[in-house]
Amino acid sequence: MKLRNLLTVASVYMALVGLGLVFFPQAFGRGAIPENASAALISYLRLWGSPLLGIAVLDWMARKEGASKARDAIITGNMVGFAVIASLDAWGLLNGARPITAVFVVVHLVFTLAFILIGKKNFSKR
Repeated sequence: MKLRNLLTVASVYMALVGLGLVFFPQAFGRGAIPENASAALISYLRLWGSPLLGIAVLDWMARKEGASKARDAIITGNMVGFAVIASLDAWGLLNGARPITAVFVVVHLVFTLAFILIGKKNFSKR
């Protein structure tokens, strides 16, 4: 897979998750948040969706760019972000998270490995 395609897929994924949290937090968090979730919890979920939309735009805009220190930073940010969320998903599974979390462990691990393998190969020559 080319870096351009990886950034495109990551952008679409982050946009979908971000939009899900912003516009449909209760449906998106089904099984993880209570049916009668407080307004504060819903606001909190929406709050976390907004930076994901920013990351989606960042990945989308970087997908056609050439090698640079800025693109290296975007690749590294994706590596770190996806590695941390994969780790948190795995930790959640070990501590009673909803079963669908297992799917997200795999998805986030695939993104992590893809950014490590494809992204590092495309780093600029510093």
